[in-house]
Amino acid sequence: MDIKNNILETIGNTPLIKLNKITKDFPCTVAAKVDYFNPGNSIKDRMALKMVEVAEKEGKLKPGGTIIECTSGNTGMGLALAACVKGYKCIFVTTDKQSKEKADILKAVGAEVIVCPTNVLPEDPRSYYSVAARLATEIPNSFHCNQYDNLANRDAHYESTGPEIWKQTDGKITHLVCTAGTGGTIVGTAKYLKEQNPNIQVWAIDVFGSLLTKYFRTGEIDMNEVHPYISEGFGEDFVPKNYDMSVIDHFEQVTDKDGAIMARRLAKEEGMFCGYSAGSCIQGLIQLKNRLKKGDLVVCIFHDHGSRYVGKIYNDQWMIERGFLDVKTFKDIISSRGISKKLITVEPTQTVAEAVELMKKYDIEHIPVMNGNGLVGAISEGGLFQKIFDNPEIKNSKVADVIEPLFPIVEFDTPVEKLSHLINKENGAVLAKDELGAYHIVTKYDVIQAMGN
Repeated sequence: MDIKNNILETIGNTPLIKLNKITKDFPCTVAAKVDYFNPGNSIKDRMALKMVEVAEKEGKLKPGGTIIECTSGNTGMGLALAACVKGYKCIFVTTDKQSKEKADILKAVGAEVIVCPTNVLPEDPRSYYSVAARLATEIPNSFHCNQYDNLANRDAHYESTGPEIWKQTDGKITHLVCTAGTGGTIVGTAKYLKEQNPNIQVWAIDVFGSLLTKYFRTGEIDMNEVHPYISEGFGEDFVPKNYDMSVIDHFEQVTDKDGAIMARRLAKEEGMFCGYSAGSCIQGLIQLKNRLKKGDLVVCIFHDHGSRYVGKIYNDQWMIERGFLDVKTFKDIISSRGISKKLITVEPTQTVAEAVELMKKYDIEHIPVMNGNGLVGAISEGGLFQKIFDNPEIKNSKVADVIEPLFPIVEFDTPVEKLSHLINKENGAVLAKDELGAYHIVTKYDVIQAMGN
């Protein structure tokens, strides 16, 4: 029988999966080390368990103790799993830019979560670094993991992630691409791989607003480089002790927008529902594509699962509000039809039979009703169906006798996403007036088509 003794024994040995569509024009093979297959859905399970085991061995974490850590969510999940199995309490300090889902998940596994402001300096007493350090001095029998400076972080990847990739590629890996945050994943993995083959190129992916890239290039800690960014899980406003820049060959920065859009592409095109950093990792690789050649084997680290970002990068409205999606509007739908067509309408005095004939002729289901004073209502195929079924003679009645409420009228530049909220079972269309004063109609089928493109 193959029965694990506890959940911690399932950490590691995650799959290496080839990318096929997004990298189809690459000259080489690109594969992803998909670490959301870990029980806590992220690569941080590896180093979280390692930090706990080292702390136990060194006597810093004792039975019944409290684990304290500042985390963007994933390390906290790994620590919480270890705490569940080993009987520790957990207090996690995070920032207000992290997704609500991350905090909720940590609470679900028994942790206490404290949220701190993002846009303060690390040494500010309100920062999540400072709060975690303070709690560790105030709470008896507690241990502050400090993933940034705790070298057990990078040791975990030296001992597991690196050897797994080397074995899975049969030693043929030529490039390692990984987002850079605490430094543990990229440095530990790179150190092992370069010991096997020093010619392996290691590319770190950073975000604009982080100081790591300039530090790598100049050795200078320039706080002028630091500004708020939306990307989660990587980038730093200081240099953690886990960094050994000698094992990294290049730093590449990507924008918040590009990383978010690429994460969504990974889900739709590769079936990999990943987090923000995976999208940024691939975006960075795309920016460096001209450095690759035939025969190369690139391994990208995909850190965590997309379920932690459903309220952010996988939420259309969140993306639109930040300008990350090209917003389609009522006007765009009308423009996509090509030659502008006159709106088909009927008058209240026309017969139902005439209206039905127009529906057949133009293959439409919804017709506004208009008299000399303007729009007064609507009729629809769905609304007429039951009436005609109940009383076949109604086709000789006037449209005024079967008129339905007028379709909602919106602005011509209303986003498609808002239109989708106005169209429902009772109301199958919306109207808008263009710059010249002419009305146009958009139906549920128009919206479905627009959102699918």
